Amino acid sequence: MARLLSLMEDVATKTGGLSSTAGAGASRLGRWVAKEDDDAVYLKVPMPGLTKEHVKVRADKNILVIEGEGEKQPWDGDDDSAVPKYNRRIEMPAADAYKMDKIKAEMKNGVLWVTLLKVKEEERTDVFHVKVE
Repeated sequence: MARLLSLMEDVATKTGGLSSTAGAGASRLGRWVAKEDDDAVYLKVPMPGLTKEHVKVRADKNILVIEGEGEKQPWDGDDDSAVPKYNRRIEMPAADAYKMDKIKAEMKNGVLWVTLLKVKEEERTDVFHVKVE
């Protein structure tokens, strides 16, 4: 988990997106939080003003990409900065440590919940167990 958060901070430093708080980051739309257990990493990403129709989540090798853009409202006039926008790239420590094809994302009440299931050690193809005789 520490490695994951460190990589998230590294990406943020390069893009100017996340705070240096371990386990959390910030965007113009609010703070996000990452938690981990033995089975998965869980991300809670507040995206106020956006619905599931506005949000796209994809995995590109070892990078999780979260994007969202709301709709311009009549009262916004020519002010494009009033449109809620979100763009985050989170580099995962190793794509083969997570089931990238099994990522779950659910949008509830302006909050995106993302679950990245971990590959159990016995399922990993890059780990070879040697029998000791």
